[in-house]
Amino acid sequence: MSKQAVTSYPKDKIKILFLENISDKAVQFFKQQGYTHVRKLSGALSEEELIKEVKDVHLLGIRSKTTITAKVLEAATKLQAIGCFCIGVNQVDLKAATRRGVVVFNAPYSNTRSVAELVMGISVMLIRRITDKNIAAHQGIWMKDAKGSYELRGKTLGIIGYGNIGSQVSVLAEALGMKVVFYDTETKLPLGNAIAARNMKELLQQADIISLHVPETAQTKNLINKNTLRHCKKGALLLNYARGEVVDLKALRDALQEGTIGGAGIDVFPWEPEKNGDRFETPVQGLLNVILTPHIGGSTEEAQQNIGEDVSAKLFQYLERGITNGSHTVPAIGLPPVDGAHRILHVHKNVPGVLSAINTALSKNNINIVGQYLKTNEEIGYVVLDVDKKLSKKAAELLKEVKETIKVRMLY
Repeated sequence: MSKQAVTSYPKDKIKILFLENISDKAVQFFKQQGYTHVRKLSGALSEEELIKEVKDVHLLGIRSKTTITAKVLEAATKLQAIGCFCIGVNQVDLKAATRRGVVVFNAPYSNTRSVAELVMGISVMLIRRITDKNIAAHQGIWMKDAKGSYELRGKTLGIIGYGNIGSQVSVLAEALGMKVVFYDTETKLPLGNAIAARNMKELLQQADIISLHVPETAQTKNLINKNTLRHCKKGALLLNYARGEVVDLKALRDALQEGTIGGAGIDVFPWEPEKNGDRFETPVQGLLNVILTPHIGGSTEEAQQNIGEDVSAKLFQYLERGITNGSHTVPAIGLPPVDGAHRILHVHKNVPGVLSAINTALSKNNINIVGQYLKTNEEIGYVVLDVDKKLSKKAAELLKEVKETIKVRMLY
């Protein structure tokens, strides 16, 4: 196949904005591909600031602190895609993005190992009560004592949420000689010798250490609360490296003070400061055998590099080839370029008759369709059309007139 020109829109006219100190790998990637208008800002922006900044932006890269609202999307009239350089996409109004035909990508697997390693490291620190001994040593107090300190080997790790991170934690835990029990709302194939619990209560009753790896949904809000904590083994350790809303921290504080829970490692919180140096408060501060970290579960150099490469590649593939694999808004289509044709992308409301209207408009004007691909979700449809080069501009104009059209882009 001959090499053909990518994206008919001049690369020096495409504006790319990266926020929250996204990895330089992302900036380098696009500059190496010939995109010259790439900006990188170190922090997050407020809604008001975003509305001013995104007016002429084609690609937007964010992390977890930037919230993309319907108002921001309305102001971003040229926006083609949003790259969330993190695991989740809950900071983006996905319904509004879908209505506007804006593709949203993320990197759900790139920091899996970083989180899993930290979970195991924190487990060792808590079960050996290193936190208390560390504080004493810094205060000049010698506290050489084995009381209350245990090995991980032979203990039971209960994993709630057996997805990408939970299953990786499972593998590492078994390598350290632990027994693994997991609970997930979906049926999952166990790795190694892990055993699936019938329900969460059964898991809590068995686990010496409980590690949470669930998404933030209405169903998981305060999943660990006053009632569920009563089912835990006395002295069990609780780790939350998932989402801040999953644990009722006031209930956890009470359980820690009563001794029902023997220690905790918390990395995510219901409310988190906007930037480094801001004042931070949580109900579990100042308690014994509690390790608090500022949402750094996936914050390693390796993870940030992997995320930068993963999301950049997805944004690039969409911008230059119309590929939407991994999108949370526009239906997933992945196609190679076609020789002798120009490609047009058409996003429309998912109602009956749109594809027929597209074909009718083109056939009436004797425009030959070399290839055509359609996928839909509940709200929108995504059509990729490869048409005769000589008539591609006319085809693009005709497609803009089709009823229920959201967005049309001449790709190449």
